[in-house]
Amino acid sequence: MDHSRGGPTLVLVPGLDGTALMFYRQIPLLARRFNVVAFPLPNDPSLGMAELIADLATLLDEVAGPDVVLCGESFGGALSLSFALAHPERLQGLVIVNSFPVIRQRWKLYLAPLALRLMPWGAMPLVRRFTEARLHSPHAQPEDLKEFHERSKQIGKAGYIRRIEILRHYDVRDALASLKPPVLFLAGDRDELVPSVAEARFMAERAPRATVEVLEGYGHICMINHDLDLLERIEPWYEAHCRATP
Repeated sequence: MDHSRGGPTLVLVPGLDGTALMFYRQIPLLARRFNVVAFPLPNDPSLGMAELIADLATLLDEVAGPDVVLCGESFGGALSLSFALAHPERLQGLVIVNSFPVIRQRWKLYLAPLALRLMPWGAMPLVRRFTEARLHSPHAQPEDLKEFHERSKQIGKAGYIRRIEILRHYDVRDALASLKPPVLFLAGDRDELVPSVAEARFMAERAPRATVEVLEGYGHICMINHDLDLLERIEPWYEAHCRATP
């Protein structure tokens, strides 16, 4: 998905779902200021973090100019941070939404793939409905949730499980001090899946050029919400911290 209109490029990197379909509300809003490109993650069980970083670098070679900002959500935040540490010269800035420097309860990363492999993938829509209260913002509207469930049908099982496995080896805590691009950490204070606010503050205390903004009233899956406009959060930060970055 490329909404090219000139100017700086904002690349949207999705979470575990990998589809990039959950950015549907944000793309037209962000396109008022940025050349917006979404980066769907391959449904490929053989890929590790290094391969995803390489694929993202290839995308930037193909569609982005010299002024690039990555915006990663959850797992996409982990991938974006990893990319920035590997290729700091490629980025003007980073926006990290409801993400983390490491998964602290690692045992979950071993149990979840086992359970998912045993469970029929067709049962996942029912599972998502049972976990709605934990995943979504409390004020998410019925039409938001309906659209989320419809788009979730496109999530591939192999890639989803593989991304969970990748997180077993993901830990950037000690590398945050060497993070060169400016970073905007956005964290929902109603996130019940990840302690997003605590993790954002942990990362911001260690990253040299970090800003934290709490998304009050928002849960882990917040991009679909009718009243969230990421441009209102990103544009002022970009103008203040990224535009003049050499």
